[in-house]
Amino acid sequence: MATTSPSGCRSSLDAKYHRLCDTTQIWGIVLEAVAAVGAVTSVAFMLGLLILICKVQDSNRRKVLPTQFLFLLGVLGIFGLTFAFIIQLDGSTGPTRFFLFGVLFSLCFSCLLAHSFNLTKLVRGRKPLSLLVMLGLAVGFSLVQDIIAIEYIVLTMNRTNVAIFSELSASRRNEDFVLLLTYVLFLMALTFLTSCSVFCGSFTGWKRHGVHVFLTMVLSIAIWVTWITLLLISALGPEWDDTILSSALVANGWVFLLAYVAPEFQLLTKQRDPMDYPVEDAFCKPQLMKQSYGVENRAYSQEEITQGLEELGDTLYAPYATHFQLQVNGFFLLLHQQRQPPWNVCPLGTRAVATLMAPGRPP
Repeated sequence: MATTSPSGCRSSLDAKYHRLCDTTQIWGIVLEAVAAVGAVTSVAFMLGLLILICKVQDSNRRKVLPTQFLFLLGVLGIFGLTFAFIIQLDGSTGPTRFFLFGVLFSLCFSCLLAHSFNLTKLVRGRKPLSLLVMLGLAVGFSLVQDIIAIEYIVLTMNRTNVAIFSELSASRRNEDFVLLLTYVLFLMALTFLTSCSVFCGSFTGWKRHGVHVFLTMVLSIAIWVTWITLLLISALGPEWDDTILSSALVANGWVFLLAYVAPEFQLLTKQRDPMDYPVEDAFCKPQLMKQSYGVENRAYSQEEITQGLEELGDTLYAPYATHFQLQVNGFFLLLHQQRQPPWNVCPLGTRAVATLMAPGRPP
């Protein structure tokens, strides 16, 4: 047993785990290390998301946090699934590969799709999606792939034959693997188109989030086209299939972290900008305050008061009174007009005050 063990592995280690430590096949060790670092980074981002959630000032950014946390769970699962492709294909790793590969990627792309839907509303000044709606969209879109994968595995294994995946020919296995991911390819295309529509809005502050999703989808599509081409068309041989798939997992996982998660963390605690919202949703808009319309109080006009004094007859008008006309006996007015004028008009700024002076003493 000791003579058959590869260099770097214990003699008692099962043969299916030799790629994890075989120094002659260095790709397994490299991918294992990169996947482990990616898993630790994903956990660190998840903890940071929980810590910074109370510091998020923008309510619309706070609503996306549960969806982004779910996205990080999917990324963590992708890095963990890499080990199932490094380990040799058998009755236990076969169902795991066929089920979790599509399920985890559909979860990640569904979260990006839900975020894109929300951004298309925000960038156009419309009412954004609620927290539960975005979370429901992400889970709902991903459940379709779960149903497809479960049906395929149950029908392929005939309920009990878990070794059927290792017994299939390499070409048949690869074709089934790609066909099983048809719905995931549809999600990728839909998310890419939705992220493109984010650039058509007038509130540019949200377009930066759209750039993160768009760049993530472009890189992911490039990775998927590459590994599908190598898996189905390339003449490298079936011994390279596990290397191709595990490399695709690690590469796409790091694209998720570097192109989407890390830039979103930089904007997480950004202060709310009123320019990212319509006028009705801004905090302060003194330049756009609504003017209250009504009947102008003409008693505060200097010109009206002056004109009124000139046309004054037997009827007196007090502008600061309750708009009742004061009827004064003509004899009383004539009697007291000799001592002091009955009116004293004092302008105060842009207003005039007219007061009726009471007589000081009897004549």
